Amino acid sequence: MREMKAQTTGSGLASSRAGSGILFQVSTLGAVLEGLYDGEVTFAELGKYGDFGLGSNDALDGVMVALDGVFYRIAPDGNALPADPAVKAAFATVTFFKGDEKAVIRRPLNLAHLQAHLDVLLPSKNIFYAIRIDGSFPRMKTRSERKQAKPYKKFIEVVQTQPTLEFTDVRGTVVGVRCPSYVRGINYPGYHLHFISEDRTCGGHVLDCRLNEGAVSWDIIREFRLRLPGSDQFLRADLEKPDQDLEKVRRDPRQRRPES
Repeated sequence: MREMKAQTTGSGLASSRAGSGILFQVSTLGAVLEGLYDGEVTFAELGKYGDFGLGSNDALDGVMVALDGVFYRIAPDGNALPADPAVKAAFATVTFFKGDEKAVIRRPLNLAHLQAHLDVLLPSKNIFYAIRIDGSFPRMKTRSERKQAKPYKKFIEVVQTQPTLEFTDVRGTVVGVRCPSYVRGINYPGYHLHFISEDRTCGGHVLDCRLNEGAVSWDIIREFRLRLPGSDQFLRADLEKPDQDLEKVRRDPRQRRPES
């Protein structure tokens, strides 16, 4: 394992709204896109770095949501259960969430409008955020990956055949991270969102949604720590080419346009 650390410094807006949290990440988005799915850090260890976040399990065996200190594995059928602490995450982004900033959403928003609304609330696009949205969702569309077997396919091939799920009239929590565009290749530029229901029984990676009303809270994060994989596969991987598949894997690749 190799660990990198970056911290922003400065004055003005950044210092006046200084965040005290640390965003801890396991592996890189570029590695996942290239098909590097071996687990790196157990959920037991990951809990030392955060109680809130999202990620993918070893061999892409479902997606992960961490909320209120509990790590959940969300299976391909959308069912959520507490994750085995001994299982490793292939990719994860976590922090200790405080919810220092808060706002209320009182009007219906689809996913694109929700993200645009968040852009107005957040003070800068050049820092990291952990975002929590608790609310009522008339529609929530998600996915979760099936466990992969070696030799692993690239991620764009995997998501082409993954099932999508739709939940209607569900209350729950969106667990999200917003990253600045300059970390492209390391993490998703912009919003990466997972969902888990209020009763903690279902969820997944958010592809689309409609929010009726809800409460938003977020933390401003100015310190980022990255733990790189130590495998031979990572050391030999070609991670210098452009991540042309990024926008395709963020959403349902079979969906041509978002809900209006």
